[in-house]
Amino acid sequence: MKVFKVSLIVLLIMQSVSLNADTIPERKGFWQQIKQQAGKIIESFTAVDTNYVEPQHYKFTMMLQNTNTYEKYRLENNEGQTITLAPSPSVKVGPFVGYQWIFLGYTVDLKNFNKNKDRTEIDLSLYSSRIGIDLFYRKMGNHYYIRNLFINHQTNTKALEDLPFNGFQSSIKGFNLYYIFNNKRFSYPAAFSQSTVQRKSAGSFLAGIGYTRHQTSIDIGELNRMVKEKIQFPSNHLATNEPHVVFGDYRYTDFSVSAGYGYNWVFAHNWLLASSLSAALGYKQSDGDIQQDNKWSAAYHVSKLNVDALGRFGLVWNNTKWYAGTSAIIHYYRFNRQQLTSNTLFGNLNIYVGFNFGRYKKQ
Repeated sequence: MKVFKVSLIVLLIMQSVSLNADTIPERKGFWQQIKQQAGKIIESFTAVDTNYVEPQHYKFTMMLQNTNTYEKYRLENNEGQTITLAPSPSVKVGPFVGYQWIFLGYTVDLKNFNKNKDRTEIDLSLYSSRIGIDLFYRKMGNHYYIRNLFINHQTNTKALEDLPFNGFQSSIKGFNLYYIFNNKRFSYPAAFSQSTVQRKSAGSFLAGIGYTRHQTSIDIGELNRMVKEKIQFPSNHLATNEPHVVFGDYRYTDFSVSAGYGYNWVFAHNWLLASSLSAALGYKQSDGDIQQDNKWSAAYHVSKLNVDALGRFGLVWNNTKWYAGTSAIIHYYRFNRQQLTSNTLFGNLNIYVGFNFGRYKKQ
């Protein structure tokens, strides 16, 4: 059965609200005051310095987008053994259509068209001139490959590289919410939602909060079976001396505060090169199990501070009517305990082309 994936990207391209005012001065009713205050709030989230940022001129947009996703885990135990696992990157393509702030799309995974039915990827991003939010959920099933394995200096594990390993599963979900300080002159939407156009170069400091829930499990018995099957040991090698890999499951909940800086470089007319990097100090509440000699033990339940990172990069050409470009979002998480260390890297690379239509009437 063909497997299709529906992607939903909501781009916060809210437009200024024009409120009608009575010519005869009178006391405004309660709901009219609420409406007026709501309009002011919306305007405050979309207001820009037009010397630096050109606002959106159209109600509708259509776009064709290619999305490439990547994910990698590196685990290390307290004996110095390491394993790097990664699924095959997914390559998706599909059309998107938008009206004002709603943007819907339908993509097909070309590389894993008839497999990976238990693979789920949801990425949702909202952008305004002042704030932004990323929501993400990933569950990759057990479609991982061994990219690298180190047991000890005497054991050559090259025969295991790039072999499929069905004994690893992971899921990660969470959000990042951030505030843009120089929001009148620096436009995230210009770089990542094509809803405005950056006309002059500008930068801004960023600050935010985040939440992440991460779970992994690994079948050590299956991994050691592969080690025994694929690695050639000398004929005089005793079975009791065969190396064994020791890793474990872990689960953690992370609450973080972040700070960073972003810069939009207008290097030519209608062209923009954007980048931003944020470092997050996260408070992780974690627990895990270690498997050794086919026995599981509750190894730890601790809380600790760790540093994570988030990067964004974009290259855009936009003449307000037509646009094309590429963008990437990269997440990095580090989990560090005495018994186990994990480095997780995942992200998306988007390549797109589209056009706007349905021009707003001039006021």
